[in-house]
Amino acid sequence: MQKIRLIISGCNGRMGQAITRLCEQTSDIEIVAGLDVITEKRNGYPVFADPMECQIAADVLIDFSNATLLDQLLPYCLQRKLPAVICTTGHSPEQLNALESASKKLPLFRSGNMSLGINLITILLRKAAAVLGENFDVEIVEKHHHGKMDAPSGTAIMLADAVREGLSYEPEYVYERQSVRQPRGKQEIGISAVRGGTIVGEHEVLFCGQDEVITFKHTAYSREIFANGAITAARFLSKVNAPGLYDMNDALSDILA
Repeated sequence: MQKIRLIISGCNGRMGQAITRLCEQTSDIEIVAGLDVITEKRNGYPVFADPMECQIAADVLIDFSNATLLDQLLPYCLQRKLPAVICTTGHSPEQLNALESASKKLPLFRSGNMSLGINLITILLRKAAAVLGENFDVEIVEKHHHGKMDAPSGTAIMLADAVREGLSYEPEYVYERQSVRQPRGKQEIGISAVRGGTIVGEHEVLFCGQDEVITFKHTAYSREIFANGAITAARFLSKVNAPGLYDMNDALSDILA
């Protein structure tokens, strides 16, 4: 069996090292190179600061670096015709448009969260929003470690989008309330961020109605769940030939087929 040749962007970060450890335990994946602003060679593969300097043949790239580096990665992937799993969050609207354009030329995979559990919750949220509709207020609270750069998290937005897709109206996302003294609007989705300690990731979606609250909650206890999801996505993308912007639903459908 031919191994999947993998390049990891952000290889020397916490997620990059988690992916490296898991790949060392697999028989079907070989990490051939890493990309990182810190070029220290911590594992058995070479590390490059500039993607264009990496000319090693590969089948898939996994990006767990920083949203700002997408502007370097996309031209590199387009030039090499290299499918990419984009795991970073906090991209600008311009970067999201660039991803959409690039996906017309090569396979790209993007998800606000690589966890299987979170992606299952998005399916449940669509159904809950369709049933509960206008009778319940929706609030989302996300918690992460004090080093996380973007707020709210990409996962919180992903969950809010799932709720929006199930509603019969177009909701307004409200990220802070301290500047406005007025009652909560009926068509709002409140999104709050907490940053502290070493919290890996916790997301809670509350449907608050008259005398009852329904809560959907997901807690990540280690980064390995996201690394596992990224590897699952890489396996899926290595078999895809058609350009497009794929997500975890596509990967899960492939596994269950």
